[in-house]
Amino acid sequence: ATCEILPAFDADVVWDRLASGEITVFTAVPTIYNRLITSWNAASPEVQRARSEGARRLRLMMSGSAALPVQTLERWREITGHTLLERYGMTELGMALSNPLAGERRPGYVGQPLPGVEVRLVDEDGRDVAEGTPGELEDRGPAVCLEYWQRPDDTRDAFRGGWFRTGDVAVWESGSFRLLGRSNVDIIKTGGFKVSALEIEEILRTHPAIAECAVVGVHDEDWGERVSAAVELRTGASLSLDELQQWAKVQLAPYKLPRALQAVPALPRNAMGKVVKPEVAGLFK
Repeated sequence: ATCEILPAFDADVVWDRLASGEITVFTAVPTIYNRLITSWNAASPEVQRARSEGARRLRLMMSGSAALPVQTLERWREITGHTLLERYGMTELGMALSNPLAGERRPGYVGQPLPGVEVRLVDEDGRDVAEGTPGELEDRGPAVCLEYWQRPDDTRDAFRGGWFRTGDVAVWESGSFRLLGRSNVDIIKTGGFKVSALEIEEILRTHPAIAECAVVGVHDEDWGERVSAAVELRTGASLSLDELQQWAKVQLAPYKLPRALQAVPALPRNAMGKVVKPEVAGLFK
C-alpha cells in the first residue's frame, strides 16, 4: 500500500487527490472536513460534481482526534455519499472504540470497544456508573502503554487498579458510547450542574450567524464556572449575547445558556486543527 502525507493542508489539493480515483481511504480531523465543505460550497457546479463523483469512489472515510459535529457528518454525507466512520483513541491506548465498518454508524457516537479492548465508565471514586450516566472512560488491554517514560508521578496518577484513566467523560447509551468531552476543559461545573461543552457547541453551530464555536467554563464567584462561547461569525453576520441567549433558550436549559460571548476572526488551534480550549478561556479573563 501507499500512504500519501501532504506537506500542508490545502483544500483544493486534497479535493484533487480525492477526485483522482487513486485514493481508497481518507482520514482527517473535523476541522479539515469543515474546510473541505467550505471549499466545495465555493466551487462551480462542474467542479462540485467532479469532486463528489471522485469522493464517492473511496472505500472508507474516517474522522478522529476531536468530536465530529453531527451537522458536519450530515453535510459530508450529502456531498460525498460517505457516512464518516468516527472512532476514539489516544496516544497511550492506540484505538479503543469505533463505529462499525459494516453496520450502522451513529452520528455523535464513537461506537463500541475494539477486539481485545476493555472499557468502563466510573465516577470520581472509581465506582461503575449506570447506563445513561456520565462517567470517566477508563481502558485496559494489551495496547495500553506501560508508563510515562521517567515520569513516575504522572504514571501513578494515570492508572487506577490496572485501568488507564483517559480523562475523557462519556456516556453509554443504547449500545454505544457518546463522548461528552475532556473532564478538565469540556465539562463545565456551573450552578451545581455538570454541563458538556460539546453538547452546547453542537446546538450553537446551528445558529445562522455562527460558522464555528468553542464553549468553555470561566471562573465565576456565583456560578462556580460561567458558560462562555467564542464564535467565528459567518461573513457579514453580527451577533450579540442577548440575541444568542434569546435564540438558544428554546433548545438549551437555562443553566446551559452562554453567559459571555466573544466573536473572534479565528479560534486558536494547534497543528492538528484542534481548538485549544485554555487559550479560548483566556479570551474571557
